[in-house]
Amino acid sequence: MPDIIAIAVRLGLFLDLMLLFGLPMFGLYTLRGTERASGSVLRFRSVLATIALAGIVLSILGMMVLAASMGGVPLDQVDRATVNLLISGTAIGTVWQVRVAALLLVLYFSIVGWRRPAFALWSLSATAAVALATLAWTGHGAADEGLRGWVHLGADITHLWAAGIWVGALFALCLLIFRPAARMAIDHIHLSHRALDGFAKVGSVVVGLLILSGFINSWILIGPSRLGSLFASLYGLLLGAKLILFGVMLTLALPDPLPRCSH
Repeated sequence: MPDIIAIAVRLGLFLDLMLLFGLPMFGLYTLRGTERASGSVLRFRSVLATIALAGIVLSILGMMVLAASMGGVPLDQVDRATVNLLISGTAIGTVWQVRVAALLLVLYFSIVGWRRPAFALWSLSATAAVALATLAWTGHGAADEGLRGWVHLGADITHLWAAGIWVGALFALCLLIFRPAARMAIDHIHLSHRALDGFAKVGSVVVGLLILSGFINSWILIGPSRLGSLFASLYGLLLGAKLILFGVMLTLALPDPLPRCSH
């Protein structure tokens, strides 16, 4: 059961922090001028604050799960001394402190600063990028040393940021598009159409970064000598499923090559 909880918490953190980074980035690369202060964008304000709070709660829960695992006790029996020791006396604790500090800044910028929307979006993107990058320091991206370690860590962080832009954009587009018909003014329709077009251009770069960083990570983790036995492991099967889903996603995103007949 503790392993299941740890997996669920880490998955929740991945999704939470990717959304937290991708949403303000969406506002930066798709919206212009007064559009950044429109009602559609200000909806991000409460959403970002909620996601930041959820990230803090998940980070605290994740630290408690780690303490329970190390102490060999149930989650409800974790003592404060063990948690304090992990936070103040380990590298994981240092990364955790950086993440929580970044999330507190995200929470702050999501509440104040919207009189200058561009400043708010840049501040939110930068602080959320730091929070998201900390996940790489507690995963396989930090397992190597020297130049190999820096390349691995850089590829892992790039992979996380690219995925965050993609996930955040999908969520932001849903916020723009799925709303009552009575609130679908012509200006909002034009804004949504241009946002879709803007993401289509950025999405091509994101896909390229995902492929490149994913290839580097896989090459370092697997290596050419273990390719033959890759799919005999759970990791290989999960990686294969991920690549298939990624391929399906790209296929669905391709434009229709056949001309449409008009009647």
